[in-house]
Amino acid sequence: MNKFTHLIDLDDFPIEYIKKIVKSGADIALNTDEYSECCKGKVLATLFYEPSTRTQMSFQTAMLRLGGTLIGFDNPETSSVAKGENLKDTTKVVSSYADIMVMRNPVEGSAKAAALSSDCPIINAGDGGHLHPTQTLTDLLTIKLAHGQLENLTIGVCGDLKYGRTTHSLCKTLSKFSGNKFIFISAPELSMPDYIKDIVKANGCEFEEIYSLEDALPKLDMLYMTRIQRERFAGKSDAAIDKYILTKDMLRLMRPDAIILHPLPRVDEIEIAVDDDPRAKYFLQAKYGVYVRMALIIEVLKNENPVKLFHEEHSDIICKNEKCVTRKEKYLPHSFRRKGDMLFCDYCEAAQP
Repeated sequence: MNKFTHLIDLDDFPIEYIKKIVKSGADIALNTDEYSECCKGKVLATLFYEPSTRTQMSFQTAMLRLGGTLIGFDNPETSSVAKGENLKDTTKVVSSYADIMVMRNPVEGSAKAAALSSDCPIINAGDGGHLHPTQTLTDLLTIKLAHGQLENLTIGVCGDLKYGRTTHSLCKTLSKFSGNKFIFISAPELSMPDYIKDIVKANGCEFEEIYSLEDALPKLDMLYMTRIQRERFAGKSDAAIDKYILTKDMLRLMRPDAIILHPLPRVDEIEIAVDDDPRAKYFLQAKYGVYVRMALIIEVLKNENPVKLFHEEHSDIICKNEKCVTRKEKYLPHSFRRKGDMLFCDYCEAAQP
């Protein structure tokens, strides 16, 4: 299971690997035609158990621009999943048809679980509210091209920080770069999970939590806006949501060289009038997603950096996270990573009591 370079979590790779992909993405953006046959004869399978526009289409575009071909599904109801097929069987069969596989799944830890049985490398395109590493690579390329650096930045992250997988991946990865400071802007009930704050702190980066977007804006080199993950926020009050909307009038509080990013889709958290401001980079950000995913596909297919995905098996411990893939796919080994006296689920990273 470790013979492939599965891209599940950017934390599995050294910072040099991340920098390499970002640099390659920048080169591809300038010289796209030179890469038109890099994946000739290769097949990319896209397994999307959740709706997607940008991530799915950018991966498909990336593979086509590299000269490869595509298979897969974008609705599990049109596949054998609708008949009750488990994740292992779907992964095992589809990976035998493809050279590389991209998976999005609403269940946390699914991509890593799929790596147990896959016969090709897997790229995590989002697993529930957990992680979204390829969006982070897209974000890094956008920041690098806008600011010329990934270090010594003050980064504001606003919106749904509890369930927003893009914010989790972004903060984990940007905290690897020296001198970065984070300002987490959200309602208390949507605050950044403790495990992400612990990682940021362990990587030597400062962070503060505030509830006012206006108070944060003058301090920022970058504002990362996110939508409320209503599909993961069912049954909760929306009363605190409306105050996290970036308006055109609020732009006067921002630095002239600051940038505004958003992983999209946007609902109402950024006014349409903001789009015309040169600091708004979110549509350019979506475009860059193709180039960085082209770079990632090339790199992953080399299989030069297999990583250890699983650590200690504890069959007697049930992950306390009810959204963990091990709660649904009962056959999976219960695997955990030990940090000091604590165990953390290898699939979803939840700390165990």
